[in-house]
Amino acid sequence: MTTKKPAAPQQVPGAAVSRTDRERLLHGTHHDPHSVLGAHPVRGGVAVRALRPSARSVTVVADALRAELHDDGDGFFSGLLPLPEVPEYRLLVAHEGTVLDTEDPYRFLPTLGELDLHLIGEGRHEQLWQALGAHVTSHQGVAGVRFAVWAPDARGVRIAGGFDFWDATGFAMRSLGSSGVWELFVPGIGEGEVYKFEITRPDGSRTLRADPLARRTETPPATASIVHASHHEWADTRWMAHRADTPVHEAPFSVYEVHLPSWRPGLTYRELAQELPAYVQEMGFTHVELMPVAEHPFGGSWGYQVTGFYAPTARLGSPDDFKYLVDRLHQAGIGVLMDWVPAHFPRDDWALAEFDGRPLYEHHDPLRAAHPDWGTLEFDFGRREVRNFLVANAVYWCEEFHIDGLRVDAVASMLYLDYSREPGQWTPNEHGGRENLDAVAFLQEMNATVYRRCPGVITIAEESTAWDGVTRPTHHRGPSGFGGLGFGLKWNMGWMHDSLQYIQHEPVHRRYHHHEMTFSMVYAYSENYVLPISHDEVVHGKQALVSKMPGDWWQQRANHRAYLGFMWAHPGKQLLFMGQEFAQGAEWSEAHGPDWWLLDPSYGAAADHRGVRELVRDLNTRYRDTPALWQRDTDPAGFQWITGDAADDNVVAFLRLDADGNPLLAISHLSPVVRHDYLLGVPDDIPAWQEVLNTDAARYGGSGVVHPDPVKPRSQGAHGRPAGIRLTLPPLATVWLRPA
Repeated sequence: MTTKKPAAPQQVPGAAVSRTDRERLLHGTHHDPHSVLGAHPVRGGVAVRALRPSARSVTVVADALRAELHDDGDGFFSGLLPLPEVPEYRLLVAHEGTVLDTEDPYRFLPTLGELDLHLIGEGRHEQLWQALGAHVTSHQGVAGVRFAVWAPDARGVRIAGGFDFWDATGFAMRSLGSSGVWELFVPGIGEGEVYKFEITRPDGSRTLRADPLARRTETPPATASIVHASHHEWADTRWMAHRADTPVHEAPFSVYEVHLPSWRPGLTYRELAQELPAYVQEMGFTHVELMPVAEHPFGGSWGYQVTGFYAPTARLGSPDDFKYLVDRLHQAGIGVLMDWVPAHFPRDDWALAEFDGRPLYEHHDPLRAAHPDWGTLEFDFGRREVRNFLVANAVYWCEEFHIDGLRVDAVASMLYLDYSREPGQWTPNEHGGRENLDAVAFLQEMNATVYRRCPGVITIAEESTAWDGVTRPTHHRGPSGFGGLGFGLKWNMGWMHDSLQYIQHEPVHRRYHHHEMTFSMVYAYSENYVLPISHDEVVHGKQALVSKMPGDWWQQRANHRAYLGFMWAHPGKQLLFMGQEFAQGAEWSEAHGPDWWLLDPSYGAAADHRGVRELVRDLNTRYRDTPALWQRDTDPAGFQWITGDAADDNVVAFLRLDADGNPLLAISHLSPVVRHDYLLGVPDDIPAWQEVLNTDAARYGGSGVVHPDPVKPRSQGAHGRPAGIRLTLPPLATVWLRPA
């Protein structure tokens, strides 16, 4: 058997890379490397050129032809093949001790089509993650990975990664014109490859950046992107088919807020999938809300300073592992909400900040770009490609991960140009106002797009001001002249602040603050509300919920239980942060999470904490079984005061009504005394009332002042009603009654 020897390369003018192209390729400033590298017809045959910096030799193999290219120095190799047209060929790249048989990246056509580039240029690519980033694919019959990145100000972009030993010289990307997109198909590599983009800035300096659309990342503090291909097979078909059956405003919606890394510290996504759905299901919550899961470099930010907007944090596992967790929650009948942070991003020099050498994702005006509170950068919502990046990101989590809702963080900081800024630090909008018109347009577009594409998904605004129309449809204009922002729900920060302020007063002083418990009903139907007792209220010296309460340990727990009973009965949906469901006394810390040991039977006071947890479970059960508490949350006809002015008694009482008029009577008595024979006016068409929940029940840790028998109205009316009932009001307690 004979071995074919490589043909001697021919050196002719035009075969080697020109001096100009050579310099541009070596310095990472070539916008069209495919026009130089690869195989090209020239006079006398086909010129083949390769740039392989660490190679000892490069040989072209095409059918029967085998030609070793000439070493032109600096990693360049070239030669002239005596062929009439460009053949199908491969490269044999010899390194010390090994020979790599590979396709040539520079023989392939672009992987992005005109439609993708048009939509990117228009800022309307609603599935942007399918165009940009890294994708395992087959291109022109060859398996590999296509890379694409938006970097319009770059003089050149190259790919560095494990496959090229982090030397990006040989993998220059091509510019796809005015779109600002750079693209390269790299054959022979696949999922799991680690990579970054090496960007040459306008000033000629270079920076190594993670992929803004990476769908998987290294585990922090490592910062590289990882080529990902999903293999998860969803098993939540039933959930997805029915989640849009009932509008969320007319459905039970009780949310357990969770910080995944610390809920059970050390558990992965898949391990959490074995415990979290079972716990949430047992507790009766309808949804979980996950504090941000998108990749972030600093764990102490709790996920609110995002660098990988398209990647679940690798701290707990892979993207498919996170899908598995969502899947298992859905199979348990639990909706999954996710905190989403489009307001700002950190300044890490390997991420989005001045991504291609100039402000790109951030606003070009330094005053507009710098977030005054968090040392971060604000997105430029007026730039269509940036708006597209964020709108598509919202869609991405809903479509790819089956997320049922997005709670949008820090909306107020987006809406106001003067947010946390002093005079002279901001410029009015074109109408002379303080509203950020670009942010308004972005939020409207995001909400409209998500609701159109993802039936059953809900968006929720954390908006701390009185902006008009947060939950009004985008096409409805209000008194301000703006269309609605289009959110489905809004956190009721006013209710939260007022009610927490009230409950922290000693009962003897509460009569002077009674309005703090009732004022929320003045505006309760101005928006569609969630009542949030979130992580923000139990950190940074604010104390855990039970520790905010006055009095001794018994009174603190009683106040805690009564407050939760009031919260679950009040119009609006509920949200409770982990640990508060069993009256954890210490502030939450991301380092150790909830104090689960408080529930251990070996702990002396475990019964106290277990009692509170049992109450929360019963609150959720009664709530879900009582349409009056959720069916008309956004309809004023679903609420009637019994008494809102009994300040001297520290009593608040009201009716909730379902769509058929069936009532639930809620009474909160926030004094540490028993009030006997307390008269409350009630409708005269109910023959008897049955207590269905009492936060003073002994099994919850209360004193046991309950009403086991039906309570019949008397002809003696009260509070403007023809009939009345007389109750013994337990101390520091909330009582619910329904028609017997």
